Amino acid sequence: MSSGLSVYLLDVAATRALVGSGDEQLLEAVRGNFSDDLARDDDYFRHEIEQGAPTAYEALRAVVHGGPFGEDKDHAFQYGYAYKRICELTGSFLSNDCFMPFRGDWLSVVDEGLAALRITAVSVESFSYADLPGPLPYTCVPGCGEWTPEQIARALEQFEATKAAGHAPPLEPEVVEAVMQCLGWMRHAADRPGFGVIGFSS
Repeated sequence: MSSGLSVYLLDVAATRALVGSGDEQLLEAVRGNFSDDLARDDDYFRHEIEQGAPTAYEALRAVVHGGPFGEDKDHAFQYGYAYKRICELTGSFLSNDCFMPFRGDWLSVVDEGLAALRITAVSVESFSYADLPGPLPYTCVPGCGEWTPEQIARALEQFEATKAAGHAPPLEPEVVEAVMQCLGWMRHAADRPGFGVIGFSS
């Protein structure tokens, strides 16, 4: 079974602050821009909704207003996907063809490639963690992680130091391509003060 990684360029702190903001304009903008997606997801998750899960819009509204969130942990995935939609609306989508789709432990393989280049400040596998902003409930799917501006700045410093040292470990071509794509994400973020990367794995 394959998975996919969706990666967005955003002001990380400002994006996290949208959770619980009560911003009705944001809520309506997401509903207006993603009405077809919301309806499609409601159809796809019809069984879960019949079992008490919130609809896509109900989950979105709960995220924007900071609750209420249902007590059934099996339904928490809806709030993760709602947060992803907020990121999709407010951020810029970053090219991810090296990660769409991916299988198995590919994210950790890319992390090994980064580490071989002595880049340890960021982790691609972190995008599969459950690092949603509070007070969103824990959910395994979608995975969510972020690279802060500080982490990105440090990672780019590490890469430049690796280049200056002439350190060039042997890596498989597909790993090199994925690492270069990650560096591209970081450079995009570094060009915009305060911006970082938020990624979702599902």
